[in-house]
Amino acid sequence: MHEVTELLLSWRQGDAAALDRLIPVVYDELRRVARRRLRGESPGHALQATALVHEVYLRLVDVDRMTVTSRAHFFGVAATLMRQILVDHARRQHAEKRGGHATMVSLDCVSPAALPSSVDVLALDQALGALSSIDERQCRVVELRFFAGLNIDETADALGVSPATVEREWALAKAWLYRQLASHAGSGRE
Repeated sequence: MHEVTELLLSWRQGDAAALDRLIPVVYDELRRVARRRLRGESPGHALQATALVHEVYLRLVDVDRMTVTSRAHFFGVAATLMRQILVDHARRQHAEKRGGHATMVSLDCVSPAALPSSVDVLALDQALGALSSIDERQCRVVELRFFAGLNIDETADALGVSPATVEREWALAKAWLYRQLASHAGSGRE
């Protein structure tokens, strides 16, 4: 963990090669997060965990390194990038199939008892966009918990708030997402 912080500091201070040294240190954790995100994908899904991590790396090169402040924040940025990549992939797949089956991701960790085992990643992105316009922090909590796999304390650190605030925002965001995604599923839209 100390090594990650040192490499992030070097990267923030302009050492472009620090990112190249950072990725091998966090690679296994990024792959674990990517595998978890892809586990709920529909059969035959072309995007693999390794490809997702590599795409995150390519996009990290373009990230403003001055904004990355900690390990948890780094994984938050990676989570946002994973979300963007999955949504881009789902849009391409949807366009190719002209309304065929949408890319699905598991939302078991969001509300296991209430939601179907998977939801359309485009619907999730749309719901998160709507949530962001209502409450930006709740959206960031979902991104950090769901896409980056951060725990409550890591999420609190990344957002600079208390763990109690994260727990409260997480509960509210899950309830809001449940309503949004349930109404999406009920509309029969693909």
